[in-house]
Amino acid sequence: MNNLLIKESKLYRPTWAEINLSAIDYNLKLVKKIVGPRVKVLAVVKSDAYGHGMLRVAHRIVKEIDFLGVASIDEAVCLRKSGIKKPLLIFESTFASHTKAIIDYDITPTVCSLDLVRSLNTNATKCKKKINVHIKVDTGMGRLGIWHEHALDFIKKIRAFSYLNIEGLYTHLPCADTDRKFTLNQISKFKELINKLRQGKIHIPLCHIANSMGIIGYKESHLNMVRPGLMLYGLYPKNSLISKVKLKSALSLKSRIIFVKKIPKGRTISYGATFTTLKTTVIATIPVGYNDGYLRSLSNKSEVIIDGERYKVAGRICMDQLMVNLGDSEFKVGKVVTLLGTNKNMTISAEELSRLAKTIPYEIVCAIGNSVPRFYKT
Repeated sequence: MNNLLIKESKLYRPTWAEINLSAIDYNLKLVKKIVGPRVKVLAVVKSDAYGHGMLRVAHRIVKEIDFLGVASIDEAVCLRKSGIKKPLLIFESTFASHTKAIIDYDITPTVCSLDLVRSLNTNATKCKKKINVHIKVDTGMGRLGIWHEHALDFIKKIRAFSYLNIEGLYTHLPCADTDRKFTLNQISKFKELINKLRQGKIHIPLCHIANSMGIIGYKESHLNMVRPGLMLYGLYPKNSLISKVKLKSALSLKSRIIFVKKIPKGRTISYGATFTTLKTTVIATIPVGYNDGYLRSLSNKSEVIIDGERYKVAGRICMDQLMVNLGDSEFKVGKVVTLLGTNKNMTISAEELSRLAKTIPYEIVCAIGNSVPRFYKT
C-alpha cells in the first residue's frame, strides 16, 4: 500500500477499502462523452459518495463538473467547510426551521412545499440575498415532489416570492432499469410540463431527469443537465449494460487472514451450524463482517480471492469475522484476501455480490462502514 494515500488512521485494522480516483476520472469522462458538451453534469456524492468518501471524491472531480448532489444540509455544509465552491443541490426536503443554514452556506434546496418556500423567502429577505431553488416534480416516484398535474400552478406561486430564483426543475426515474414504458411516460409528462412553461413564457434554466440509467439508456432524458451517481463509481444500474458501456469500478474491499486451522470431517462452522465439513478442511478466519458492511445475507454464498483463486465463504458471516473454505490449500496468517475487486485477473464485482445477496449494487458499496479505513490511489 505504499502508493496509497491514507484518509484516516486505523493502523491496526487488517481490513481496508481502496478507492481508485483515476477510475472515477475515467467514468466521469465517459459520462461527458455520452451526453455531449452542451449538457451540464451534477455529480452525485451523497451518502459519503456511495461509500467512496465524499470529500476526497468531490475535491477530485470538482473542476470537471457543474453541480454536486447531496442528501442533506449536513453533507452540504461539510463540503462548504472543506472549501468546495461549486453549486450544491440538496435532494431531500428540508424543515422550514433549517432554512437559515441553506442561505448562510449558499446551498441550493429542493422545494416541493409552500411552507418551505415561505421560510426560505423570509430568511432570504432578512439577509437581502436571493437564492436559487430547484423544484422537484413527481412523475411517478411517489416520494418527494409536487405531482406533475399541479406543478405549473406551484411554479407560478413560487415566482411571486421576490427572493427566490427558480433555477432548476427535475424529476426522478424509479423504474428506468425495469420498465421502459413507465419511464418513457415519465419523461413525456416532464417534457409536457416544460412545454407548458414555455407557452406561458416561464423560463427555468436547468431541467434534469437522467440518473445513471437515464444517461446510458434514455437519450431523450438528457435535457440540459444529468445526474450520474452509480456509474460515476463504475457500477452498473442494470447488468445488461455491462456489454454496452465500459465502466471502471473504483472501490475494492480487502482484508488479511488472521487465523488458519484444519477442521476434521463432520465439524460445523459458525453460528447456526449451517456449514459442515465433508472432509478434513482448511478454514481461514478473516476479520470482516456485517458490522463492516459485508452483508450477512452473503453467508455460504459469496467467494473471496486469494492469489488469483476463488474460495467460498463457509458458514454464517459474523459481526466482525467470516470464515473461508480453503479446501486443501494452506495460506499463512497475514495473506491478503480480496472480497470486492480484482486480484490477478480474477474479479468479484458489486454486481455479483448484489445478485447473491438479492439486493442492488448501491447497497453493497454504501454498506461498507466507517469502521473500514479508506486508502486512495491517486
